[in-house]
Amino acid sequence: TVRQRPRVAILATGDEIALPGDPLAPGQIVSSNGPALHAFVRACGGEPLDLGIAADTEEAIVERALGAVGAQVLVTTGGASVGDHDLVQPALTRIGMTLDFWKIAMRPGKPLMVGRLGDMRVLGLPGNPVSSMVCAILFLRPLLARLAGSEDPAGEGRSTARLGRALPENDRREDYLRATLTTEADGTLVAHPFEVQDSSLLGALARADALVIRPPHAPSAAAGAQVEILRLT
Repeated sequence: TVRQRPRVAILATGDEIALPGDPLAPGQIVSSNGPALHAFVRACGGEPLDLGIAADTEEAIVERALGAVGAQVLVTTGGASVGDHDLVQPALTRIGMTLDFWKIAMRPGKPLMVGRLGDMRVLGLPGNPVSSMVCAILFLRPLLARLAGSEDPAGEGRSTARLGRALPENDRREDYLRATLTTEADGTLVAHPFEVQDSSLLGALARADALVIRPPHAPSAAAGAQVEILRLT
């Protein structure tokens, strides 16, 4: 039994985003989400389709999104929050998207958006690079695994480890802390969350071996406590 590789259209949004190699105007940054998601989709067994970068207008987003015809999944980055330039949701609603849910109690990645556009799944990721990649790991990877035939896509990569340092109590949002892993002489796996978990620190995510999962309202945890992790490597 075989499945077709999931075809994933990737659309970055934002006037501040420029393609790698293009000259940067004042206030612009080089796009990292598009190339990262392109590689991520391939690593997950999918076929990426690059729709480029849409400017901050509903018309530009609609024009680019229409290029996703034939894809099983449309992934957008940026424009999913509540600012004046967060136009992905109204733009896609104009062309028939049905919103399943928007915003989720997790960190990083609160402004996640999920919907359907005809037979195509829509996954609206935050524009922040770390939030975008963590949400891709948590939502896009299992979606692609399901489309490829996996029967337990959400459980892949999850295990437990001991904490390498104490953690404070958590608030109402589920946390996914970037961490490195080491193995003790007796084989015990130890997770070492980075001290600084700012979602702008893409370098910390690149160095991470796992995400330490902290449930909502989790009490403080001492070093050595057992925690659930999602392995990245």
